[in-house]
Amino acid sequence: MTTPWSTKRRLWYLAIPLTMVGAGAMFLWWFFGRSVPEEASLDAAAAVTTTAAPGVTANEGSTASVGTSGTWTINTAIGEFSFEEATSTFAGFRVNEELSGIGSSVAVGRTPDVAGTLVIQDGIVTTATIEVDLTTIVSNESRRDSRVQRALNTSQHPNATFVLEEPITIGDELNVGETFAVDAAGELTINGTTSFVTIPLEGTFVDGSVLLAGGIDISFADFDVQVPSAPVVLSAEDHGILEVQLWFSKTP
Repeated sequence: MTTPWSTKRRLWYLAIPLTMVGAGAMFLWWFFGRSVPEEASLDAAAAVTTTAAPGVTANEGSTASVGTSGTWTINTAIGEFSFEEATSTFAGFRVNEELSGIGSSVAVGRTPDVAGTLVIQDGIVTTATIEVDLTTIVSNESRRDSRVQRALNTSQHPNATFVLEEPITIGDELNVGETFAVDAAGELTINGTTSFVTIPLEGTFVDGSVLLAGGIDISFADFDVQVPSAPVVLSAEDHGILEVQLWFSKTP
């Protein structure tokens, strides 16, 4: 005969594993299910106030314009770098993944360690080279970082580069607040492997500096990159968005 006490004891024993499962799910949600950073875009970053670059002329109505011809260098001093408010120069990736007990999530990795220059002659970007230090990429989940480094093989190939192969028409002059769209076609090198890509970018002119933002979906196999894995990750897509947000200031 089952007594009230034995029934309570059985319910207690049953509650223990259920509580542990619930606590584990809550932990996973807190740890892996945090808010995902917004994609690179002009809107948030362009709100940053910058110092006017050489060659900028102020016009009536607090507008400004600049002649584009010359050398422009990536400026890493503008804005702030964090996953909550990334208004600075950065490069990174976004990959969809499926997590155990959580469901769909987005893995985001970024680094502000980006260098490069572009040269404009008669309103045309003739050359551009961008270099990204992949060894400093951090993600929105620190436990993922070591696997990202192994997947990118940064011990052998620490940098990614993009070299423009086709000229881009940008115009002889840019005005504050003016936006434009361009396609940057060139050779992208990751993990020592080079592939020709065309990256759609949006741009604007803000207080003497040019801001470019955009991204492109790339296949990991094209660069011999293995999809990172972890016990909690049920699956991850074999492709992802390479995204960039770049501030350029004109070299005196």
